[in-house]
Amino acid sequence: MTLKRIVIDLRAQEMVLRVLYRRQDGPNSGTKARAREVTRLAREGLTQALRALAEGDVAVVGVSGYEVREDILDVALPQRSSDEVSELRNAERAS
Repeated sequence: MTLKRIVIDLRAQEMVLRVLYRRQDGPNSGTKARAREVTRLAREGLTQALRALAEGDVAVVGVSGYEVREDILDVALPQRSSDEVSELRNAERAS
């Protein structure tokens, strides 16, 4: 399972996450197993993004607007230790 993209849409009373990922096989849509799978994947992706914002090299690579602004950040991900990589691979195999 490979996470490709998470789009966060903040609304007045909710937050909508659009999670794009690739997987060869797995639970059917609408099942509790599918909901658990995508929730775990989104949680891991958001955790990685927060860590990268805190520890990585962040650059503004695109800007638009004056009063309503949209800026694009390019964030260099911090390097993972070999232990972290092994742990992620083992977790992916187990799911």
